[in-house]
Amino acid sequence: MKPILQFILIAIFSVFIGSQITEGVLLLPYWQSLSINEFYVYYNNFGHIIGDFYTVLTVIAVLIPLFVAIYCKIKRLNGFNFSLLSTLFAFIFLATFYIYFKEANELFFKSVLNKNELKNELIIWGYWHWGRVIIECFSLLFLIFAFNKMKTK
Repeated sequence: MKPILQFILIAIFSVFIGSQITEGVLLLPYWQSLSINEFYVYYNNFGHIIGDFYTVLTVIAVLIPLFVAIYCKIKRLNGFNFSLLSTLFAFIFLATFYIYFKEANELFFKSVLNKNELKNELIIWGYWHWGRVIIECFSLLFLIFAFNKMKTK
């Protein structure tokens, strides 16, 4: 695989992680600063836009290590094991959406949580979010290892 393509794939994956960090550093504290009514108005106005944005980035981020693993397997390249680990972590961070975020985000859209429940749910959401970011970083790390290993014969 050409080094420029490796660079582009790592850059795209890094942009995804950067957007996730931005969500945790900027959006989550902003949400936590809003009153319950302001939060529900905000989330109902922008939640779908945010969701669509992150859906596209997440799908691309999951496909990158999967593509690399398939490429390594077909070409019989060193780096397959690392690319497989990267793919595993990618599937794990994808699974967090279905394990936690899908239901939590739906609660936000339905505006069913009272003030204390919303405050607690946003704290839990933050824990899940930062856990997911750590998993994403492991996926990126193993992707970089895979590319590095491809250079050796």
